[in-house]
Order: sequence, then structure tokens, then C-alpha cells
Amino acid sequence: MKIDVWFDFASTYSYPAVMRIGELATNQGIDINWRAFLLGPIFNQQGWTDSPFNIYPAKGAYMWRDLERLCSDLQLPYQKPTAFPRNGLLAARITCFFADEPWIADFVRAVFRANFARDEDIALPEVISTCLLEAGQDAENILVAANSPEAKQALREQTERARQMGLFGAPFFVVGNEQFWGNDRLERALEWAQGQRIS
Repeated sequence: MKIDVWFDFASTYSYPAVMRIGELATNQGIDINWRAFLLGPIFNQQGWTDSPFNIYPAKGAYMWRDLERLCSDLQLPYQKPTAFPRNGLLAARITCFFADEPWIADFVRAVFRANFARDEDIALPEVISTCLLEAGQDAENILVAANSPEAKQALREQTERARQMGLFGAPFFVVGNEQFWGNDRLERALEWAQGQRIS
């Protein structure tokens, strides 16, 4: 039983989803595939040059208050980022290139905590280095690998795959050919992964 978690490190609702799914999936015997991608190129193809939460201020104001309530309910640390959306390019390259490593889940969660719990700029190599150290890894070697042509190509291909799959936001949970969009669909996606399906 497997579930693919598609996310962008700048995505607000990806934060609670990523922080919740590990324990839930483990308890149900479901393996997680971490699929980082970039929403920016997908938004650009829709004619947006910014996050829709910035383009539509009323929608953005609602989202920030909703996220604050949600994190409070889940007892997740939360601090509204002073810059949004932040550039998650480096973190996404690392996640794509090292997706099969056992430490990648800890790294993903560390980056989300940096962005949404500590209001740190995740575009900075020194912030990502700290996240790698939190995941028990040698930051220097991984940062070198993340800037390799192979790592850059891996992220480009994964983002293009997301576009071809029709993903238009984050997080998306994919089980086989079934797609579930949003943090509030996480439990339903896990049920589907277990075979509890409605035909």
C-alpha cells in the first residue's frame, strides 16, 4: 500500500498535511513517496505570475486565518511567513534527487518547520543546511549534489510530470490513478490506499 504526496515547500496547506501524514500512514501500514514539485511553472501556464492567495486578497486573508486555526487545532507550531511564497527550489531539488533515502521524510518536515514555524528563508543554503543536519545528514555533500545538472533535471522532470497529471495546487495525494487535493482530503486518500473505496 503506497501513497504519493505531491507538494511545494511554499504551499501553506502542504505544511499541516506533511506534518500529519507520517504517523497516520505508518499506523495504517502505508508507504509514502515524497514528490516535491514547483507550483510556479504550473501557475504561469494558467496566466498567474504569483500565488492565487496574493492575487486575490480576500482569498489570501481567509487562507491565513484558516491555516492559523488549523495549526492551533493540530497543535502545530505556526508563524506566518513574512515573505510568501518563499523559494523552495533548493529543498525541492534535494527531495527529488534523494527521494528514496530513508532520511528524506525528516528533511521535508524540517524544511516546512523552518518556513511555517520559524519564519526562516528556505531559499538560503544555510537554512537548508540546518534542515539537513536536523535530518542527520552531511549538509555540504548534499548541497553540492543538489546543484548538479542531474538534480536540476530531476526537479524539472518531476514538475512536468505534475503538470501532465493535471495537478493544479498542493498538496495532492495520489493513489494509483486516484487524486485527492488538499489537506482535508488526506484521510480519504489513506482510506483509498487501504482499499476502502466507493465505486
